[in-house]
Amino acid sequence: MRVLVVGSGGREHALAWKLAQSPTVEEVHAAPGNPGIARLGQCHPIRAEDGDSLLELARTLGADLVVIGPEAPLVAGVSDQLRRGGVSVFGPSAAAAQIEGSKSFAKDVMRAAGVPFGETMSVARTPCVVKADGLTAGKGVYICRTDDELNAALASVSAYGDQFVIEELLEGEELSVFAISDGSNLIALPASRDYSRVGDDDTGPNTGGMGSYSPVPEIDQARVAELVDTIHRPVIEELAERDTPFIGCLYGGLMLTADGPKVLEFNCRFGDPETQVLLPRLDGDLAEALLAAAQGDLGEAELPISDTCAVTIAMAAGGYPAERDTGSPIDGVDDAEALGAVVFHAGTAMRDGHLVTSGGRILSVTGLGDTIEDARTRAYDACERISFPDARYRRDIAAKAVNVG
Repeated sequence: MRVLVVGSGGREHALAWKLAQSPTVEEVHAAPGNPGIARLGQCHPIRAEDGDSLLELARTLGADLVVIGPEAPLVAGVSDQLRRGGVSVFGPSAAAAQIEGSKSFAKDVMRAAGVPFGETMSVARTPCVVKADGLTAGKGVYICRTDDELNAALASVSAYGDQFVIEELLEGEELSVFAISDGSNLIALPASRDYSRVGDDDTGPNTGGMGSYSPVPEIDQARVAELVDTIHRPVIEELAERDTPFIGCLYGGLMLTADGPKVLEFNCRFGDPETQVLLPRLDGDLAEALLAAAQGDLGEAELPISDTCAVTIAMAAGGYPAERDTGSPIDGVDDAEALGAVVFHAGTAMRDGHLVTSGGRILSVTGLGDTIEDARTRAYDACERISFPDARYRRDIAAKAVNVG
């Protein structure tokens, strides 16, 4: 099997890394890819949103499967374009991807499906959450507990366009739950927990994600399967009834409230950095499962879950999320990997033969172990071996899961 991964971040590196381990995969390609993916296969300088060039590339390569990582090309309809060209694609249509692309669409689907979620408020008053209505790479969300925070949020959200929603503030523990869908059947993946704020103790602005861990000790796989049946499945069925079957990875960001689980948001793809902790825990053939989903028949496909624990820490530019860093030398990646960590490239490039920064989140450093504590220790030890100017990362990822601090 020849597989083409679309995208250039840490999520796409993790996908390529796992797909390359499949006994059924002969070649891994990526567009545009990154230096980490280039160690696994061939990268092609094509933007993720360039459907025409991606279709031509897929045909030239004879790609058996295209896996689209980021949300922007999905919402833009790249998967539709590839499917019309006869290519098997793992990733929803533009119509189905509106579950992430439009907050109002998502609420309409959830309401019709009977899935509980944070209700929209008709009047802006605290406490509340202000969310941009379109794609924001995880950054257009503002939690407001005071009037000053609400006023600041209303001023900031305009940077993402004119459309926004104001929702009730849900309290509880957050949980990320993923399911692979062929349009009707589902495979539940392990639960994970991510950290969206830039600073320790959940301070500072929202980001694309500063770290993640899996498993979540208090949520076993039976509970995950129950959540998928009560949250994800009704949404998949509702989308199918609307003639917009969802083929891809449906990501539910949930809040476990005192009144039961409620949806914070749905995303139409694998999460980042959750993918970096989920895929190392899967024992099955990911390529076979994604191809089966892309062809509309998961059938007997399975993805057994190992007992391995994983913790990922995002190493970011000093000014992230407001600023990126470009061209700064990165050192110590080989030393980190020598400790047993897996280093996924998120915002990197090669310049004159040396690895340099090229983004906001630069690397996702994943530690694996028999316990979350072991995985966490390995991940942080590896981070200490890596350096680039003004590197920042949270020091409390998975701390509560192991009662640290």
